[in-house]
Amino acid sequence: MIPTIALESPLAPDLGLLMQRHTADMHADTPPESIHMMDASQLATPGIWFFVMREEGEPIGMGAFKRIDATHAEIKSMHVLAEVRGRGLSRRMLEHLVDAARAEGFTRLSLETGVQPTFVAARALYSNAGFTECPPFEGYVEDPNSVFMTRSLV
Repeated sequence: MIPTIALESPLAPDLGLLMQRHTADMHADTPPESIHMMDASQLATPGIWFFVMREEGEPIGMGAFKRIDATHAEIKSMHVLAEVRGRGLSRRMLEHLVDAARAEGFTRLSLETGVQPTFVAARALYSNAGFTECPPFEGYVEDPNSVFMTRSLV
């Protein structure tokens, strides 16, 4: 079965495992002051589009983007459960986020990710999708534990 991706509420009760795993991954080897993730209640605010990937009805991945301004958005909380990785699902979620941000009229999409070994695969995914390193944006500051990336959507 091909997984589906749909706009949903980050507060849905069956998303607990996804949120828990995402939080654990973000805290695994990143200093607390360099963690920029949003919890479910923060993701459930206006100006954030939150998507869930489901397979046979079960949530297996999530991703969101947050409006920075009329033309610029930021990817937030992208995560695919470890037990389903290796099938191209993270790439599929990223492509969905890029397409959805473009459909909303954004012309630039940026993100912040970590430098730790935990984030090597994520950085490669983003780079392969056309994201390039950039200076900090929208409230971020230089941080030796962060990599900032961006790409045009036009």
